Amino acid sequence: MLLSIDWDAYSGCADLVFDAPIWGTRDLPADREEAWQARTLRRNPEAQDWTPLDADFPLYPGWEALERYAGCPAWVTLSHADAWGWLEEHAARTGSVPDVLNIDSHHDLASRSGDGTRVRPGNWAGLGLGGGLIRNYTCLYPAWHTALAVAEGFDLERTHAEIAGLLSSETLPPALLPRLALRRMTHSTDGLPDPAEVSGVLLVQSPAWTNPAHDPAFWQLAEHLNAHRVVAPLYRKWGGCSVPRS
Repeated sequence: MLLSIDWDAYSGCADLVFDAPIWGTRDLPADREEAWQARTLRRNPEAQDWTPLDADFPLYPGWEALERYAGCPAWVTLSHADAWGWLEEHAARTGSVPDVLNIDSHHDLASRSGDGTRVRPGNWAGLGLGGGLIRNYTCLYPAWHTALAVAEGFDLERTHAEIAGLLSSETLPPALLPRLALRRMTHSTDGLPDPAEVSGVLLVQSPAWTNPAHDPAFWQLAEHLNAHRVVAPLYRKWGGCSVPRS
């Protein structure tokens, strides 16, 4: 199987945070840093770093358990739209169609906005299923979704029904429904596959959705996995420009 990890499954938000990007955001350069500076300054106009975000945008425990995948072939990238190339490369290299487990705060199967045929962070998995690059797909939501009533992973039946309502196009036909599953973790290692079962890991930063204060932990994990870079993620400094880490 292939294991996809979106950092927003760990760099998340608390309940009742009105400006949390988990509910929906664009993925433009300004959303990856400037929007986070604006959130910080709303909480403390005198802020000198990302600290005012701590209470509303915590780093949830459990990401350290992902270090078990050191030794598996691993890649790190900026956006989940980059997963399309990762799937294509796997197909070309192995000639097989893999099962995919995606640890994420979003199912990434489809959305109601934008061009549904263009690969984006919110539809790469659905296009992979429809395009023959994924055999079976499971989205594994983090345990902290149980405390956020509007989060996808709070009510899996509701989310499954919403996905079924989106399965109406040639790129994502209803026939795909039996090949996808939604699950939620109950603890930090719940649902994590044995490393021996994993033929590739993709670690995705998703900076429009993830607190810049957690970039050091993200890079720590990427380096522990010895992940090859697909598109260089960011290391965001307060008051400065987003820059790829060398």
